[in-house]
Amino acid sequence: MDRRAFLSSSLSLAATLGLGVGASPVAAQSDAQPQRAATGVPFSFGWLKDEARRLASTARVVPKPPVPQRFADLTQDQYRDIRWKRDLWIWRDEKRGYRLEPLPSGFVYRAPVELHLVEDGVALPIPFDRDRFDWGANVAPPEDGVVLPFSGLKLRRPRDPDRWPEFAVFQGATYFKSIARDQVYGLTARGLAINTAEPDGEEFPYFSRFYIEKPEETAQTVRLYALLDSKMVTGAYRFTVRSGDETTIDVELTLFPREDLAHVGLGALNSMFLYGSIGRTRSDDIRPAVHLSDGLAVMTGLGERLWRPLANPRTLQISVFGDENPHGFGLAQRSRDFADYQDLERRWDLCPSAWVEPVGDWGKGSVVLVEIPSDSEIHENITAYWRPKTRIPAGQEYSAAYRLRWTGAGLAPSDIGRVAASLEGQGGEATWRRYAIDFTGPMPPVAGVKVVATASAGRIVSPILRPNPATGGYRVTFDLDPKNAPLSELRVQLTDGQKPVSETWLYRWVAA
Repeated sequence: MDRRAFLSSSLSLAATLGLGVGASPVAAQSDAQPQRAATGVPFSFGWLKDEARRLASTARVVPKPPVPQRFADLTQDQYRDIRWKRDLWIWRDEKRGYRLEPLPSGFVYRAPVELHLVEDGVALPIPFDRDRFDWGANVAPPEDGVVLPFSGLKLRRPRDPDRWPEFAVFQGATYFKSIARDQVYGLTARGLAINTAEPDGEEFPYFSRFYIEKPEETAQTVRLYALLDSKMVTGAYRFTVRSGDETTIDVELTLFPREDLAHVGLGALNSMFLYGSIGRTRSDDIRPAVHLSDGLAVMTGLGERLWRPLANPRTLQISVFGDENPHGFGLAQRSRDFADYQDLERRWDLCPSAWVEPVGDWGKGSVVLVEIPSDSEIHENITAYWRPKTRIPAGQEYSAAYRLRWTGAGLAPSDIGRVAASLEGQGGEATWRRYAIDFTGPMPPVAGVKVVATASAGRIVSPILRPNPATGGYRVTFDLDPKNAPLSELRVQLTDGQKPVSETWLYRWVAA
């Protein structure tokens, strides 16, 4: 996607301010959060960039979370019971196409986040008012004079006049998530990843302020802005959000490094893979599979389509796919049948896939996949992102843009064969592993298809291609003889002898 088309498709939203019913004056602030007058200030994306630039040139002041200890100690269930009152949702009584719900701090969400509404180029802070919240049966409201900061926000979109389900959440560090129609939340996105899986530890920047433009009447789009802060970098972000059968979020960002950034991740996605039809040697569960995503999809700059099934390894695994100007990458949930999971409590089959489509040229770099050992489905143990090849020096601004699609699709090609299933088990010898890969989609008759299968270590034994009458496609089976290697990179592609007729299947076998 080119930048001009991207920008022209992001609507210029007319801004009108509204706090809903009965806005309160700003309450007294704690020492850790200085008082702000409830007066508007001029706002634009350019102003936000200037603010990020200014902050990057000064010593960072580490925020002291002004969260009362009893709120920091809330359980997850107690925190979930605290809700902004439904009849006070922002834009509740206006035909704006969207509604906004501020989220309180508490539980693990302890960093203070400012929320502002924008009207006619002027930003006005949303004040805390304890009477706007329903505190649930097990949490007492804050005492008089105590301010509980916000931690983020939810966006809602109508299904019918009486139902306004949430479809997007921005909360915690730079995390945000969304869903398409009739889906449940699954994987998450991040505004920026820094030093992921590095020996010295990862840095987690956070969005310290959000500015939300009030959309036009019956708008199809809502726009919000965020100020990023961390020890190493500040940044200004613009998100243009469209909700429908799919949800798309156009992301524009400018970074202002305080220090040299040698390892940053753009378009970062976080997910969970416990086990599936491949690599389930450690699972003993009535459910056939447990995962938010089952594979990494990549469309390289040269147009090759890659599919890499995810794994839950015994040791940390980092896979790097070098490229230049990629067309896109994402984490997909291709298994879409309830029978794939048999889980009535957690509908993994309804979780979205997410596809990152760069805007403009991203240059040289790599798609990085990080797989972290995990023994629980509560941990996000999968991360994928784009890492630019060159470092970003301190004091040098860096801008990028991309479109993020949240979809029910499996991120598979439509013009060539796609990987429909990956299976693994015991091979013909005690130390061998057997693999079966099902390809479906438009491909030549079986007589005109060739299998190209390679291994970086060990050897491929007896690769066989045959029709699969159950799917209408083809199945490839082979054994891997690792020959005492600690790991082997496997690669399988179907061709007609001259060009690919399927996406490329990749997998890393690792010795137990």
